[in-house]
Amino acid sequence: MAAYNEEAVIEQKIESIFKSNYPKELIEVWVGSDNSSDATNEILNKLAQKYPQLHPVFFHERNGKIKIINQLVEKANAEILIITDANVIFDKNTISQLCSSIEAEHVGLVDTRMMHSGITCDGISQQENFYISNEVKIKYYESQLWGTMMGPFGGCYAVKKTLFKPVPENFLVDDFFINMQVLVEGFKAINNPQAIVIEDVSNDLKHEFKRKIRIATGDFQNFWHFLPFTIKNLFKPVGFCFVSHKILRWFTPILLIFAFLDLTLLSFFGYQTYFYLWLIGLFFIFLVLVERILSAVNIHIKYLRLLTHFFYMNIALLIGFLRFINGVNSSIWTPTPRLQSKKE
Repeated sequence: MAAYNEEAVIEQKIESIFKSNYPKELIEVWVGSDNSSDATNEILNKLAQKYPQLHPVFFHERNGKIKIINQLVEKANAEILIITDANVIFDKNTISQLCSSIEAEHVGLVDTRMMHSGITCDGISQQENFYISNEVKIKYYESQLWGTMMGPFGGCYAVKKTLFKPVPENFLVDDFFINMQVLVEGFKAINNPQAIVIEDVSNDLKHEFKRKIRIATGDFQNFWHFLPFTIKNLFKPVGFCFVSHKILRWFTPILLIFAFLDLTLLSFFGYQTYFYLWLIGLFFIFLVLVERILSAVNIHIKYLRLLTHFFYMNIALLIGFLRFINGVNSSIWTPTPRLQSKKE
């Protein structure tokens, strides 16, 4: 686990691990503090005295999550790795459920089921929860049908250490890279709905927009890296899942732009049906502007917010694509503010 300024959640997270019903003598916890400037290091030192199985590693300059995870995996002695985030709280059965599922011979990675906290009506948490819930369903069906789940919930998942490949240090999305490497090796990536974890869901549109841009940039890095594998397996379940579930969605903003330009051109040449479709497109953009104005005066309409969420997330994908084209040199970022800290 990598941690940067996680004083609001780190103690609750560590306690949730050791309150598990999994035998404590079999648990080994490695936490890399990424040059934290708050009380994270002090809390980790205090907890390390309480739990000998906890091994904090303190970095004295920012390294980024990817580099820290790569280094911590080298230190870990266990055959099963559980890679997790500081703000993701374990249920008492999380570890045992992950371990029981991954022990199957052909299973290489097991995802958890995320339960959401901090959902309110004044931000985007309801819309983000709606999106994530549907994403989880798709991953579950991929898991059940073929064992080709496309990307675990990055906050907590288990992977066999023998299948872990170091993530390129300039990559921005490590969990999808690790997932795809498992599939490349011919092992299954599955979801276990009984392995429950709890995370605060995003509520601030600006913070979530920035996070989605980073994730989108990392998604396109993974797309390019695994493109040869995808082409080779295009007509197999893994290729079908990657294209239909991920690639088409990643390129949706580009497809929408071309569709809007086509409608504009066809409308110019007098095709009445396409002119009406063009007007509908403009109307949806107008609704997004209306929702932003209403939100500024503290008026929140659920379905308009859903449209705004869709619009902004596709803009984030487009910006992420442009950043990928320009090249990524660093994988260091600042985590979004934790809702737990706002509740205190």
